[in-house]
Amino acid sequence: MYRPKAFLFDLNGTMINDMPYHVSAWHAIMNALGANITLEKMKQECYGKNHDVIERIFPGRFVHVEKTRMSFEKEKKYQEDFRPSLKLISGLDTFLVDAHHAGIKLGIGSAAIMFNIDFVLDGLHIRKYFDVIVSADDVVNSKPDPETWLKCADKLQLSPTDCIVFEDSPKGAESALNADMNCIIITNTHDKAEFANYKNVVQFIDDYNDVKIIQ
Repeated sequence: MYRPKAFLFDLNGTMINDMPYHVSAWHAIMNALGANITLEKMKQECYGKNHDVIERIFPGRFVHVEKTRMSFEKEKKYQEDFRPSLKLISGLDTFLVDAHHAGIKLGIGSAAIMFNIDFVLDGLHIRKYFDVIVSADDVVNSKPDPETWLKCADKLQLSPTDCIVFEDSPKGAESALNADMNCIIITNTHDKAEFANYKNVVQFIDDYNDVKIIQ
């Protein structure tokens, strides 16, 4: 029987149900700058590093320092709006404890900057469960490039095939596929049909009550 040695989690939309807050914050900023972008289109563009999001909407318009400033403005707005609703997706608290007791390594691989990862880990007091964290600050190439997940595996000294990735987005699933990792999708952001091309997706869950360590 296949026994994974590590569970690797995306953060936003996968551990916490916060993607609408990210989309809303970016939507307001981009349209204030004249993007004239719909909320649905903004949702589709909300993947990868913040600098990459800005560049996709405004190619060549902003230099690095301006993108960094815009990124922090967006994250401060997101945290202010989301803080009253900050909580783990249902069942994840128990799932983390069970995985830890089963000796399964736990990691986070996120396109978020550490400013946001710290906001979640310290706000929910769950940093103790994670053996490795790879953020946007740690990679050159963001998802769907496999660098994030491969760095997680490397830091854990494990083969990619020893890891199962938990994700919520097609680009995240693609990143796991490119890293040769199987993937479990939580369906609170995207529909199942959007993952039809990713053969590494082995299960869909509504929340973490739908998956047990024994499985």
